[in-house]
Formats: sequence, structure tokens, C-alpha cells
Amino acid sequence: MKSIAVFCGSSEGNDSIIINEASVLGKTLAARNIALIYGAAKIGIMGVVSKAVKENGGEVIGVVPHFLSTKEIIDTQIDELITTETMHDRKVIMYDKSDGFIIIPGGFGTMDELFEIATWGQLGLHTKPIGILNINGYYDALIDQCKMMVSRGFLKQENLDAIIVDYTIDGLLDKMNTYTPLPAPKWLNKERL
Repeated sequence: MKSIAVFCGSSEGNDSIIINEASVLGKTLAARNIALIYGAAKIGIMGVVSKAVKENGGEVIGVVPHFLSTKEIIDTQIDELITTETMHDRKVIMYDKSDGFIIIPGGFGTMDELFEIATWGQLGLHTKPIGILNINGYYDALIDQCKMMVSRGFLKQENLDAIIVDYTIDGLLDKMNTYTPLPAPKWLNKERL
């Protein structure tokens, strides 16, 4: 993988373990020569990851919709800043520029990004690895909810298994590097989408 989109919060939250691990993730991406694709903010967990990548000589590409550039504190000191018209355009560009996706703690926006990219994978619209870095058990309840979806027949086990989960950065990246995508759904005709 040469680039990874990291989906995470524009807030830092209140868990110092999460903040520290976000910084370690940035350092690790830089050390592995993996470019960071992210939401362009210099605040929150987004800013923590980006700062660590930059401080360790890595490449940072930020993507932000125009209307947020006045509401968020955008990092203009990154390698490339892409401005879009809409949130959806932002996600499409982030998906296109990335070889994989890592989800770390965040709020509704992070959940939106996780579930949209997971749905696209389920539909066969991409075959890139999706990883959840479950820092300090942040995603335990969400993973349990997804298991409930499987047990109640709303989600196939193979689609849940396609999301890679690990508590460690190196473990997650190693699993993502050896990821085997699901076969494309036979019922889906991409030309009709």
C-alpha cells in the first residue's frame, strides 16, 4: 500500500491513549512510506495523525469540502490540499486516492465514512482493505452490534469478516497488506450503477 485514508475525529476527545496512538499511527505511516489521505484539518485526531506524518517526513494529502474550509481549521502546510464542492465528492476523492482505509476513533462523520466504504466493498465497488484500529477498545460495542446484525440475518458473516480489526498498528497494517478481497457479487452489474 502506497497510500491510506485515515478516517477519524475532528475532535481530540478525552482519552489520552487514543491521542497517543493516533500520533504513533502517523509516525508508522511515515516510516513505512505510506502517504496519508485525510480530512485536511490540523485540529482533533485528524491533526494529531497529520502532524506526526509530517514531523517524520511522510506525505500528507488533505481533502475538504469548500463549505467546511471556513468552519474547520484547515492545515495549509500539507503536501497537497484538495477542495471539493460536497461531502460526497470529498469521500470519492479520498477513496480514489487510497490503497486502503483505516478507521480510528471519531464521531458521526467517521461512522459515515466507515459504513459507506464498507457498503461499497460489500457491493463490489472496490476491493481495498478496510481496517479498524480498535484503540483502547473504542470500537468494541460497534463490533458487537455488527455481530448482532449477522446473528439476526441482516449482514453476512463474510462481509463482516472483510473488515479487518486489530488493537495494534503493526498488526493491522500487516493484515491489510495480506488482505484477500471478497469475490465481486455475481448479481451486480457495475454498468447499471
